[in-house]
Amino acid sequence: MIRVLLALLLLALPVRAEEIVSGVSQSGVSITTNFDGTAILVYGAAIRDRPAPDWPLLQVIITIEGPSAPLVVRKKERVAGIWLNRGAVQIASAPSFYAVATTGDIGDILSPEADAKYHVTIPQTIKAAEGAAGGSAADQGQYVAALQRIRAQSGSYRLAQDSVLLLRQSLFRTDITLPANLVEGVYKVRIFLTRGGNVVDMQESQINVAKAGLERALYNLAMQSPLVYGVLSLLMAMVAGWGASELFKRVRF
Repeated sequence: MIRVLLALLLLALPVRAEEIVSGVSQSGVSITTNFDGTAILVYGAAIRDRPAPDWPLLQVIITIEGPSAPLVVRKKERVAGIWLNRGAVQIASAPSFYAVATTGDIGDILSPEADAKYHVTIPQTIKAAEGAAGGSAADQGQYVAALQRIRAQSGSYRLAQDSVLLLRQSLFRTDITLPANLVEGVYKVRIFLTRGGNVVDMQESQINVAKAGLERALYNLAMQSPLVYGVLSLLMAMVAGWGASELFKRVRF
């Protein structure tokens, strides 16, 4: 009787027509003294329980999202030759890093409804705080757009359309570069399969980013024993200053 009930339950469960099988080239990134960024390979395939439809074509979107944190975006204006803060908006949450790679134009392969549901594009990942200073919603949108522009210029926010290679409507891969100024934490890797703008499957994995070696030791010392860290920094500065003074005394030009 139990076997019959289990069989009926399995038959009642929805069967996915397409499902993601994927992997990443590395599950962790170590930030060391000479760390200048790294490239992450994301690869996988769409497996099916039936032949793929001829239309609409399968599309792939891959995102990597760094740890989020609140921040304040300020607007500066020049008044009488002096730059002054003339407005600000509190951002409740914004990722420190966000990259989007796609097989095509993001506006063609992802519907606004799916974007709002899964928060795929960069604007969807930034949340302005309710009741934040800065005027109307349109004014707040200008601050959010400014944040996107600034972080895009620094390489923290990236949109790479047509950068995902898709073979035979099944196999896919792409390389996403992580910059040198990474924030420590867990980075989420999400893969979306879409058809006609709708998400047919989604998979998420993680990459752990952490300082290693001397950087990690100094960071832990500064966080756990700030007084000891301050005293040691002062002693190092004094020794460096004394050493430089002695060197110049002995060097004759």
